[in-house]
Amino acid sequence: MNAKYKHIFFDLDHTLWDFESNSHETLLDLFEEYSVLKTSIDDKDHFITRYYYHNEIYWEQFRKGELSREDLRHIRFRTTLKEFNIVDEELVQQLAVAYLEILPTKTNLFHDTLEVLDYLVTKYSLHIITNGFEEIQFKKIVNTGIGKYFKYIITSEAAGSQKPNPAIFNFALQLTNAEIKNSLFVGDSIEADINGAKAVGMDYVFYNPKKILHEEIVMHEISQLSELKKIV
Repeated sequence: MNAKYKHIFFDLDHTLWDFESNSHETLLDLFEEYSVLKTSIDDKDHFITRYYYHNEIYWEQFRKGELSREDLRHIRFRTTLKEFNIVDEELVQQLAVAYLEILPTKTNLFHDTLEVLDYLVTKYSLHIITNGFEEIQFKKIVNTGIGKYFKYIITSEAAGSQKPNPAIFNFALQLTNAEIKNSLFVGDSIEADINGAKAVGMDYVFYNPKKILHEEIVMHEISQLSELKKIV
């Protein structure tokens, strides 16, 4: 146990909750549910790849405040469908709703998520800071059963700001009665998580499961959550 820390804050998507696996399963479910996708698109894997491409672009715009939540939910499907010569606004609306209904029912966590949480929960106060939609994020936490590990779950909606804005970190510190000097943040995004933690002077761990090459100078970097045990 590292006596320096009392509070550990985690990102949720791509850090504890395996977003890629869960999203992929959800998109495959949509292909089964909506026959027009199967009849109009020959290569569903290509469709899914293109959806991810557009989703990342639009999420970045959403993080910057350039796109509303409702616009994000729809435009990522509208743009992807258009690439496959499908222009159907009713289908866009249906997919936008169905995706967010199905996604939080998926329960894939990273293979060592529970092992690490079991280890940490008896030693530290654990919390989540997430940019995801509040109603969706809470459903994910409930359905995976990981809510019992966390004292506070801070969403960007509740904080009124998104990572990497220092405001959401300061909101979390105040809510949890934590201090910068005794807190550690764990997240997978250099831009949102690491830069946000840096901005408020909080110690941090960059979770990089794919071992993506980067030029960032980071405090700690791990590719397995279980490596946290060596740090804390």
